[in-house]
Amino acid sequence: MNFFEVQTRKQREVLNITERVEELVRESKLKEGVCLVFVPHATAGVIVNEFEPNITRDYLKFFEKIAPKNAEWEHNAIDDNAEAHLLSAFLGQGKTIPISEGKLVLGTWQRILLCELDGPRNRKVVVQVTGK
Repeated sequence: MNFFEVQTRKQREVLNITERVEELVRESKLKEGVCLVFVPHATAGVIVNEFEPNITRDYLKFFEKIAPKNAEWEHNAIDDNAEAHLLSAFLGQGKTIPISEGKLVLGTWQRILLCELDGPRNRKVVVQVTGK
Protein backbone atom coordinates (compact mmCIF):
# COMPACT_ATOMS: atom_id res chain seq x y z
CA MET A 1 0.00 0.00 0.00
CA ASN A 2 1.20 3.48 -0.89
CA PHE A 3 -0.06 6.85 0.14
CA PHE A 4 0.65 10.54 -0.16
CA GLU A 5 -0.56 13.56 1.75
CA VAL A 6 -2.29 16.69 0.52
CA GLN A 7 -2.52 19.91 2.49
CA THR A 8 -5.81 21.59 1.67
CA ARG A 9 -6.17 25.35 2.01
CA LYS A 10 -9.91 26.04 2.09
CA GLN A 11 -13.00 24.79 3.88
CA ARG A 12 -14.28 23.30 0.62
CA GLU A 13 -12.14 22.76 -2.43
CA VAL A 14 -11.57 20.30 -5.25
CA LEU A 15 -8.00 19.25 -5.99
CA ASN A 16 -6.66 17.30 -8.97
CA ILE A 17 -4.60 14.38 -7.61
CA THR A 18 -4.36 12.44 -10.88
CA GLU A 19 -0.63 12.96 -11.50
CA ARG A 20 0.33 11.74 -8.03
CA VAL A 21 -1.80 8.63 -8.44
CA GLU A 22 -0.36 8.00 -11.93
CA GLU A 23 3.14 8.26 -10.49
CA LEU A 24 2.40 5.52 -7.95
CA VAL A 25 0.87 3.32 -10.66
CA ARG A 26 4.04 3.75 -12.77
CA GLU A 27 6.25 2.92 -9.79
CA SER A 28 4.27 -0.29 -9.21
CA LYS A 29 5.28 -1.55 -12.70
CA LEU A 30 1.85 -3.20 -12.87
CA LYS A 31 0.66 -3.72 -16.45
CA GLU A 32 -2.95 -4.90 -16.02
CA GLY A 33 -5.17 -4.56 -12.97
CA VAL A 34 -6.95 -2.00 -10.87
CA CYS A 35 -6.03 1.01 -8.78
CA LEU A 36 -7.96 1.87 -5.63
CA VAL A 37 -7.79 5.51 -4.55
CA PHE A 38 -9.14 5.99 -1.03
CA VAL A 39 -9.21 8.82 1.52
CA PRO A 40 -9.51 7.56 5.12
CA HIS A 41 -11.46 10.60 6.27
CA ALA A 42 -15.11 11.17 7.20
CA THR A 43 -15.20 14.69 5.75
CA ALA A 44 -13.48 14.26 2.37
CA GLY A 45 -14.36 12.40 -0.80
CA VAL A 46 -13.03 11.25 -4.15
CA ILE A 47 -14.68 11.75 -7.52
CA VAL A 48 -13.61 11.01 -11.09
CA ASN A 49 -14.70 13.75 -13.44
CA GLU A 50 -13.54 16.73 -15.46
CA PHE A 51 -11.30 19.30 -13.78
CA GLU A 52 -11.35 22.87 -15.05
CA PRO A 53 -12.14 26.16 -13.26
CA ASN A 54 -15.80 26.49 -14.26
CA ILE A 55 -16.85 22.96 -13.39
CA THR A 56 -14.78 23.13 -10.21
CA ARG A 57 -16.80 26.17 -9.08
CA ASP A 58 -19.95 24.28 -10.08
CA TYR A 59 -18.96 21.32 -7.87
CA LEU A 60 -18.68 23.71 -4.92
CA LYS A 61 -22.05 25.32 -5.72
CA PHE A 62 -23.62 21.87 -6.03
CA PHE A 63 -22.17 20.79 -2.67
CA GLU A 64 -23.69 23.89 -1.05
CA LYS A 65 -27.09 23.24 -2.64
CA ILE A 66 -27.35 19.61 -1.58
CA ALA A 67 -25.82 20.08 1.88
CA PRO A 68 -25.89 23.73 2.98
CA LYS A 69 -23.57 24.71 5.80
CA ASN A 70 -26.29 26.64 7.66
CA ALA A 71 -29.00 23.96 7.64
CA GLU A 72 -30.29 22.65 10.95
CA TRP A 73 -28.23 19.46 11.01
CA GLU A 74 -28.42 17.54 14.29
CA HIS A 75 -24.73 16.58 14.21
CA ASN A 76 -23.83 20.29 14.37
CA ALA A 77 -24.68 20.22 18.07
CA ILE A 78 -21.56 18.07 18.47
CA ASP A 79 -19.09 19.18 15.83
CA ASP A 80 -20.55 21.86 13.49
CA ASN A 81 -19.59 19.96 10.33
CA ALA A 82 -22.57 17.74 9.56
CA GLU A 83 -22.75 18.89 5.94
CA ALA A 84 -19.17 17.72 5.39
CA HIS A 85 -20.02 14.25 6.71
CA LEU A 86 -23.16 14.09 4.57
CA LEU A 87 -21.31 15.15 1.42
CA SER A 88 -18.51 12.67 2.10
CA ALA A 89 -21.04 9.85 2.46
CA PHE A 90 -22.77 11.00 -0.75
CA LEU A 91 -19.54 11.24 -2.80
CA GLY A 92 -17.76 8.25 -1.30
CA GLN A 93 -14.22 8.02 0.00
CA GLY A 94 -12.81 5.92 -2.81
CA LYS A 95 -12.80 5.02 -6.47
CA THR A 96 -11.50 2.02 -8.38
CA ILE A 97 -9.89 2.73 -11.75
CA PRO A 98 -8.76 0.07 -14.25
CA ILE A 99 -5.11 -0.16 -15.26
CA SER A 100 -4.22 -1.27 -18.79
CA GLU A 101 -0.76 -1.35 -20.34
CA GLY A 102 0.61 0.21 -17.16
CA LYS A 103 -1.67 3.27 -17.28
CA LEU A 104 -4.88 4.37 -15.62
CA VAL A 105 -7.89 3.95 -17.89
CA LEU A 106 -9.52 7.38 -17.73
CA GLY A 107 -11.65 9.18 -20.29
CA THR A 108 -10.24 12.11 -22.22
CA TRP A 109 -11.36 14.69 -19.66
CA GLN A 110 -11.52 12.52 -16.55
CA ARG A 111 -9.29 13.26 -13.59
CA ILE A 112 -9.11 11.91 -10.05
CA LEU A 113 -10.28 14.64 -7.69
CA LEU A 114 -9.98 14.98 -3.94
CA CYS A 115 -12.94 16.87 -2.51
CA GLU A 116 -12.13 18.70 0.70
CA LEU A 117 -15.34 19.28 2.61
CA ASP A 118 -14.13 20.46 6.05
CA GLY A 119 -10.74 22.06 5.64
CA PRO A 120 -8.20 23.24 5.67
CA ARG A 121 -6.64 19.94 6.72
CA ASN A 122 -3.84 17.54 5.96
CA ARG A 123 -5.41 14.67 3.99
CA LYS A 124 -4.02 11.22 3.39
CA VAL A 125 -4.66 9.55 0.03
CA VAL A 126 -4.18 5.78 -0.03
CA VAL A 127 -3.34 4.19 -3.39
CA GLN A 128 -3.50 0.40 -3.72
CA VAL A 129 -2.72 -1.31 -7.03
CA THR A 130 -3.37 -4.95 -7.71
CA GLY A 131 -3.14 -7.16 -10.76
CA LYS A 132 -0.34 -8.54 -12.90
